Amino acid sequence: MSTLFNALRAHAINHPERIAIDAPDGNSIAYGGILPEVERLSAHLLTQHDATRPVALQTDHGVDEALLELALLHAGIPVLSLPRFFSADQTRHAIQTCGAQALYTTSPLSGAKPCRTAPVPLHEGTARITFTSGSTGTPKGVCLFAAHMLTVAQSVIAAVGAEHAGRHLALLPPGILLETVAGFLPTLIAGGTYVAMPQAQVGLGDPFKPDFAKIVETIATQDITSLILVPEYLGGLVAAMEAMNLRLPALTLVAVGGARTPPALLERARALGLPVRQGYGLTECASVVTLEMPGDETPGSVGRPLEHLSVSLAEDGEVLIEGPLCLGTVGGAPPAHPFATGDVGRFDSEGRLFIEGRKSNLIITSFGRNVSPEWVEEALVSQPEIMQAMAYGDGLAQPAALLVPASPDADLGAAIARANALLPAYAQVGDWREAAHFTPFNGQLTGNGRMRRDAIAKAYCGETMAFFDELEAATVRERIRFMQVPQLQAGLNGTISRDAYIAYLVQAYHHVRHTVPLLAAARAALSHRADLATALDEYIEEEEGHEEWILSDIAMAGGDADAARHSEPAPQTRAMVEHAYDRIRNGNPVSFFGMVYVLESVSVALATRGAGAVAKNLGLPPQAFTYLTSHGSLDQEHMRFFAQLVNGLADPNDRAAITSMAREIFGLYGGVFASVDLETPHVPA
Repeated sequence: MSTLFNALRAHAINHPERIAIDAPDGNSIAYGGILPEVERLSAHLLTQHDATRPVALQTDHGVDEALLELALLHAGIPVLSLPRFFSADQTRHAIQTCGAQALYTTSPLSGAKPCRTAPVPLHEGTARITFTSGSTGTPKGVCLFAAHMLTVAQSVIAAVGAEHAGRHLALLPPGILLETVAGFLPTLIAGGTYVAMPQAQVGLGDPFKPDFAKIVETIATQDITSLILVPEYLGGLVAAMEAMNLRLPALTLVAVGGARTPPALLERARALGLPVRQGYGLTECASVVTLEMPGDETPGSVGRPLEHLSVSLAEDGEVLIEGPLCLGTVGGAPPAHPFATGDVGRFDSEGRLFIEGRKSNLIITSFGRNVSPEWVEEALVSQPEIMQAMAYGDGLAQPAALLVPASPDADLGAAIARANALLPAYAQVGDWREAAHFTPFNGQLTGNGRMRRDAIAKAYCGETMAFFDELEAATVRERIRFMQVPQLQAGLNGTISRDAYIAYLVQAYHHVRHTVPLLAAARAALSHRADLATALDEYIEEEEGHEEWILSDIAMAGGDADAARHSEPAPQTRAMVEHAYDRIRNGNPVSFFGMVYVLESVSVALATRGAGAVAKNLGLPPQAFTYLTSHGSLDQEHMRFFAQLVNGLADPNDRAAITSMAREIFGLYGGVFASVDLETPHVPA
């Protein structure tokens, strides 16, 4: 810990006016003022919390949030770091497992929410608890000590050079260890500027499809010199730069890790002038283990070990690490030395490490050939039509694959053919099927981009597939097209005007006021189906009066609620509502659950990503967002209930009706958003 705070003292003396932590809203702090503020906040925290028990952080990026993390480190209070994409169940599990005493979700001035947990014994010296994503089983909390994290941070500086401490932009989600240890801490130790912008403001407001054009714009306008990315972010950044014919000459370092990066993507990135360096790391090693050195970039290599570590290979090729390791998991023993990573690798003649896959992931075909799934996936995601891919098929004649399309019109068959041309016959993909996005929100992707293979296989590769998972996969293209609506993107990124927000609320009022009547119509048509009738009764009870919440939000945002109540809906809104009534009355009334699926899944994204961003940009009070924010937590619970409900539907006709309705509503609801004028003020008629 002294390494960090001694560095801050030195920078305060030598460069007091230099910005230490920056944000574009003017809420910045210079090196001359950072340590007094950290010490003041640290003293306050010690009066509020038990220093022997962890405090949980689940915040966005920001100056206040960064100061809070530094103050907790200074106070010696352990931090449970929770990504914001954790579900409510994951958050509760982590808090209970380590006995966290309080949870911060906003800036320190807003205070913490007390957690009703019993104390849990932690390893002595624990400064941070990070829950590994893991590929199997329940994630476990890894306990790290401060000196270990700072050792890694210093080794990163030694590897890349202190001259790269310019303006570092935090793009990885808050709570990700890689960003903290390789971005936040090294930047401050080396005397650079850490740019801590809320995720929505940089273009990461959409959980399904980041706005890479916005990300490129942010990097350019903020004069960013360094980034840490996962491969998916690098791929999107490269594609946006190619499409925009734009270069980012201020960047001097783009570190990429968290998952395997296709060599073809690295070549494209370097052709654009991006100074990309691959790395490799593990939570148990406090993140970074190896990193490519300047001038030593080699296709496929993850670089050389950092100076504080020794890396070797077991007889079977498993990567072994010797050096500082974590204290152990919560309630678990310290790790053995050397640490067996489970990764298979090789060294070249110059000592550069290459990671070739996971021991446990190896596919052995029925012909007896060993195939690394990462190898196959690399060929697949190198095709522009494929956003994500997972290869599987142990015991099959050929590997099979799950594919997530990159666009609504992607020709996956053509993409498979081109990918197979890059592979030998025994490794070529035979069967494949389309899948919905693998994301941290559905538990199929880790925060740093690794697939949770067991979770994905459970959803798609069993003898039978749950209908909810079928529905997600069957509507993935409609969801992609819906998420591309410019008005929706602007809302998720927080860049809409107050008038546009009010205009959206007016249309929301006009379709939400029909929610209970639609539910009642479906309930009447399904009165003979006790299971569905009971569920609809519960929905009706939950949804009563929500249109009044919207009118209240309109008034709090400065709009005319009475005019909104008496206005006419946009033709697109009317069309969506009338279509729902028609399907209930003249078709299979079970189809209405397709509309429920669309509206509730979308509202989660709007609440978790859009509401906060719009509120911050427009300076509106929380009372102007009660409809969105309440539906964020409410509809997460609803989605779990919905999945359980529809998974119990055995009639193929019911399932087909729900799927068809969901596809139609994605298109119609997209039209509702598209009806909102982003440019001119909206006055209800």
